[in-house]
Amino acid sequence: MRKNMVSHESNGYKIIVVDDEQGIVDSLSIFLRRSGYDFTGVTNPLEAIEKVKNEHFDLMILDFMMDPIHGDEVVEQIRKFNKELYILLLTGHKDLAPPLETIKKLDIQGYCEKSDKFDQLLLLIESGIKSIEQMHTIKQINEELKDKNDELEKAYLDTIGILRYTVEAKDPYTRGHSDRVSEYSVLLGQKLSLDDKTLHILKIGGLFHDIGKIGIPDSILLKDSKLNDEEYSQIKNHPTIGAHMLGDADIFKDIIPVVKHHHERFDGKGYPSRLEGANIPLVARIAAVADTFDAMTSKRTYRNSLPIDVVKAEIERCSGSQFDPEIAKVFLDILNNEYNKILEIQEKYN
Repeated sequence: MRKNMVSHESNGYKIIVVDDEQGIVDSLSIFLRRSGYDFTGVTNPLEAIEKVKNEHFDLMILDFMMDPIHGDEVVEQIRKFNKELYILLLTGHKDLAPPLETIKKLDIQGYCEKSDKFDQLLLLIESGIKSIEQMHTIKQINEELKDKNDELEKAYLDTIGILRYTVEAKDPYTRGHSDRVSEYSVLLGQKLSLDDKTLHILKIGGLFHDIGKIGIPDSILLKDSKLNDEEYSQIKNHPTIGAHMLGDADIFKDIIPVVKHHHERFDGKGYPSRLEGANIPLVARIAAVADTFDAMTSKRTYRNSLPIDVVKAEIERCSGSQFDPEIAKVFLDILNNEYNKILEIQEKYN
């Protein structure tokens, strides 16, 4: 158990726990209050829905298997009137969890198996609180900018800079990565003859595409070896977390497709929404190529950057499966005939 759990002083965040087993509610009550959270426990899922309607909560911890309705039905009802509540799902066993498609559809931010030890759950709660804090910051900024249209663009870029640097401080790999993805995306957009507005979305979306990583536990994000299946499942939540963070801010609405869908695949096997082909927003299809290219050509803790010939062969191999074939073809043309532009970008941000 963590040392910081000895404090009972409230941190101001309200958590509601919904589980039809009173023993689980009691255990979490002790654990969360010691961790500084304002706790509410409910054993009846229908009562929980009414509580969320009438009271403010920052985060919900929700059991899946309950009577008279299951956790996914609780979330479905809550999402009809509350899109912001951060929800973590508890399962007795991972095989009993709802399908991943259901979790994504209902905007459930994470799930955790029940255990008599709560360290993993605390990590997920702490990550959720970080995301909630960023959502509050974004809302506050958005409200302050409503009547300042002439200052909107500058404030927009400044906001992106502040939040992006928060992620970069958390994950050293993203330092320079987002800048390069932004510039590669714009270069691709120019070659595709896209209009200035779309190029601007590509620029800002590229800078911000990994903002959701702020909601991923450091133990996973900074791991210097291969992720296991559970860790990889959690890191795949970062596009949804990023979109959730930005969802209520008008100034970010145009870049949300990049943030949420840059890991979709052209063949429909990507995440989080398993979109296919032209159903994937064009800006996300472009960012996907740029993001993957930079990942392959960047040095990581567990491998060196890949040779450019290997990278080109991989992009060609994945054309039509992972990547939009037209976009892959245009990017390969850049690599074959204008590679000096790629090198300039890499030198600028390395």
